[in-house]
Amino acid sequence: MKYSAVVIGVSAGGMNALGKILPALPENFVLPLIIVQHVSPQSDNYMIRHFDSISKIKVKEADEKEEIIPGVAYFAPPNYHLLIEENRTFSLSTEGRVNYSRPSVDVLFESAIYAYCSGLVGIILTGANNDGSKGLKMIKDCGGLAIVQEPSSAEVSAMPEAAIKLSKVDYILKLEEIGPLLVKLSKEK
Repeated sequence: MKYSAVVIGVSAGGMNALGKILPALPENFVLPLIIVQHVSPQSDNYMIRHFDSISKIKVKEADEKEEIIPGVAYFAPPNYHLLIEENRTFSLSTEGRVNYSRPSVDVLFESAIYAYCSGLVGIILTGANNDGSKGLKMIKDCGGLAIVQEPSSAEVSAMPEAAIKLSKVDYILKLEEIGPLLVKLSKEK
């Protein structure tokens, strides 16, 4: 398989955006998805329960030292940075905010490069700041694939626009096109 993992960064408008992507993935989807959704530090796990109930793949909150397995969508816990170790396990951190955020998309993306490099697919979706743009550029520079939501279709266009401005991305897509592309990419050899 050409790609080994998908990392997704999303902020304002994430419920709608992820609600179009996650349910589009089939039960036999073979890539892990690791997601940073900017949420309040006091957020409960409603979003995770909701997406698990409408998706064919398992959706859960990432746990410290948990091994990343295919076909699961993992969310960063509220108020923790989510990092991927080189041995493809999770690490959680309460270090300072990055781009005003904890969890930070850039922190996830940059750590994922060490585990997956050119086997990584990075996706930036709707959001109100530039978190993830540097990390997506690093994924692209390492030989990975960069996908950005079409800014005019985003509830808040700042994150997609920042990513497009900083890096030459591979795909700029509407939400309805991202799930089918991920399915196609998961089957490439």
